[in-house]
Amino acid sequence: MNPYSHFVSEYARLLKEGKLSPLGGFPPTARTPLASDAARILIFSPHPDDECIIAGLPLRLLREARMRVINVAVTQGSRKDRQSARFQELQKACAYMGYDLVQTRPDGLEKVSFKTRQHDPRFWSDSVQIISSILVQYQPHVIFFPHEQDWNSTHIGTHFLVMDALQTLGSDFHCFLVETEFWGQMPSPNLMIESSAGDVADMVAGTSFHVGEVQRNPFHLFLPAWMQDNVRRGSELVGGQGEAAPGFQFATLYRLRNWTKGGLENVLENGRQVSCADDPRKLFG
Repeated sequence: MNPYSHFVSEYARLLKEGKLSPLGGFPPTARTPLASDAARILIFSPHPDDECIIAGLPLRLLREARMRVINVAVTQGSRKDRQSARFQELQKACAYMGYDLVQTRPDGLEKVSFKTRQHDPRFWSDSVQIISSILVQYQPHVIFFPHEQDWNSTHIGTHFLVMDALQTLGSDFHCFLVETEFWGQMPSPNLMIESSAGDVADMVAGTSFHVGEVQRNPFHLFLPAWMQDNVRRGSELVGGQGEAAPGFQFATLYRLRNWTKGGLENVLENGRQVSCADDPRKLFG
């Protein structure tokens, strides 16, 4: 008898069971008390739902470091007939997670892609200015945005939109940059953040508020498995080739750098694995 038959069948059973769970509609999680001058974190989300999917580190900074997390809705999707509904879903998801929420403009930005950057510089420049204004207004300590190879055209476009906006701000602007992944894996992450089972459950529940999307593709149910696979990848991509995997159950991979004096600066000499027992504030000084 295969000793792993029950192990694998339990995964399949739980996935079927998860499909019977309600989508959204849950009361918000307990609001983390924040100081009026709490350091700000901006998540530049390419689409409504990304704010929950990549939330491993933002949630820990909110709950453990008492930093204010503000989700910036870069777009509200490409389907105009769904943009209003997607923003309403986003409002509920952010309320559940404990995030503040900012729109780039009514219905979000359009044509956020590398193709637009190449072929429509005037249109692109207007979008860059909107992102620059948000950065100036909120003066974030940390920003989250996709890496440059995150496969989806809007994710890649959001990467270059944020990087171009940073270039407009002059040498006095400083913040930490945390690049994220979802659709396309990063070849060189340098940070693996462990999440507790409770935080992962909140990420799944928060993502489920995006009803129209998860009815099409129930990716909220695959988040725990994805985060387990991140432990496999991160043990060597972040920890070093041939290194033993840490005893994490769930993790998210990121690339942490610094934006200072108008350019990028490395802040980690080697990859860093941050467990649930570690203080995430130490990453940012």
